Amino acid sequence: MLGQLVRSPLYNLARRTTRIRPLPMNLTFSVSYRCNSRCQTCNVWRKRVHDFSLDEYEQTFRQLGKAPYWLTFSGGEPFLRPDLVDIVLAAYRHCRPGIINIPTNGLLVEQIVKGVERITREAPRAQIVINLSLDGIGEQHDQIRGVPGNYAKLLETYAGLRQLNASNLTIGMHTVISQLNVDRFIPLHQHVRQELKPDSFITEIAEERVELDTIGLDITPPAEKYAKVVDHLVADIDSAAADGVAGIAQAFRRHYYQIARRTLAEQQQVLPCYAGVASGHIAPNGDVWACCIRAEPMGNLRDSNYDLRPVWQSQRSDELRASIKRGECHCPLANAAYSSMLCDPPSLVRVGWNLVRGQVRRLRAKRETIHAALHGGRTGLQ
Repeated sequence: MLGQLVRSPLYNLARRTTRIRPLPMNLTFSVSYRCNSRCQTCNVWRKRVHDFSLDEYEQTFRQLGKAPYWLTFSGGEPFLRPDLVDIVLAAYRHCRPGIINIPTNGLLVEQIVKGVERITREAPRAQIVINLSLDGIGEQHDQIRGVPGNYAKLLETYAGLRQLNASNLTIGMHTVISQLNVDRFIPLHQHVRQELKPDSFITEIAEERVELDTIGLDITPPAEKYAKVVDHLVADIDSAAADGVAGIAQAFRRHYYQIARRTLAEQQQVLPCYAGVASGHIAPNGDVWACCIRAEPMGNLRDSNYDLRPVWQSQRSDELRASIKRGECHCPLANAAYSSMLCDPPSLVRVGWNLVRGQVRRLRAKRETIHAALHGGRTGLQ
């Protein structure tokens, strides 16, 4: 993470001047649109393209080198690819990322657990983050996901991942907040925090995305309802201040939730967007996008001999970056927002302030606990 902060002025300069075009620190690879869920908030399973082969990914990662720090392998359902683990390990060999993130619906229990075990073992210097998609409790989750028994499979996968006990594995839960679950989010969050207790819990808003074929679907929650969710999430972060890396993650997450709330309410960019500069997205067929919301191709890796540089430095890429910079689009996409926060000095100041406040709260709570223990001890002797 420290290395990315050192690089952030370079991305800031690239966005302001457009004279330099460093490769992104954060890249998402959608490895396939195939999916065994039928979510009411997503139609990606309907899409068909000619997916990259393992060899094509190998060539891409070899030429990409060590530019990206954070790699995400998404879908569809990524574990439907029998060669997913080989794809991920090819990326690790050539790119040496610090973070490898894989979202999953948790349906393929044995395949997921065995695959993650191999990834954690053969990519020891990367933090492996597995985010299980959770949109409700029990039958509500199954209904939103369109698969009876999905919730039970998710819990089975979660238990299997827990048994791995890998030091470089983070097991998270990820909730998409939509019209379908916004009114029942607080009980869901309490269920996750008090009963499931994953290593991390993240949320983002259901959006109309070109990638997911959801343009025109009424899935985004009303701004006033989402604001109540943010208030709850921020209060939870403030009441459970952590130290170390967890504390830093909480400070960024707290700022992101405020940004997402404002973006939804104001319908404009409230955070300078670095999509197409610090972050990017590769579609299953090799199309290169600034982000998955607009999903407008900058070019295709098959046409550039699997080298991202000529696509990233093309006139079409410059045009898309200029459009984003002018604020011609806005969204609270979490993946791009975290990269943008790293490159935006005012955001870093706010995150730093959040971190300081969290540590002060943690120290106060620790002092009060010690004081109460000592006071109780004296009372017992009287």
